[in-house]
Amino acid sequence: MKHEPSGFPGKLYGSTTVSERGQIVIPAQARREMGLEPGTKLLIFGPARGRVLTLMTAETVSGFVRHAMERLAEFERLIEATPVGQGDIE
Repeated sequence: MKHEPSGFPGKLYGSTTVSERGQIVIPAQARREMGLEPGTKLLIFGPARGRVLTLMTAETVSGFVRHAMERLAEFERLIEATPVGQGDIE
C-alpha cells in the first residue's frame, strides 16, 4: 500500500538540478505520462510570494482561456437579455 502525506499535491517523479544556464531536465517518466514531446511549449507560473513553480503546456493554458472567454460571452449575453430591475439582488 502506497502512503502519501496528507496534502501532498500529486506524484513525485524525482528531482532535478538547475544547470549553470538555468536549465532543468524533466524526468522521462513525467514526460511520457504528461505527453511532453520535444518542442512542447511550457508556461511557468509562480505565486507573487512563495517558492512554488507550476509548469503547464501552452496548449492547456490556451484551452482554459478559450473556455473562460466562451463562458464570459455567455454571461454577457444573459446580462444583456435580462430586463432592467430583474435579477437585482436586494
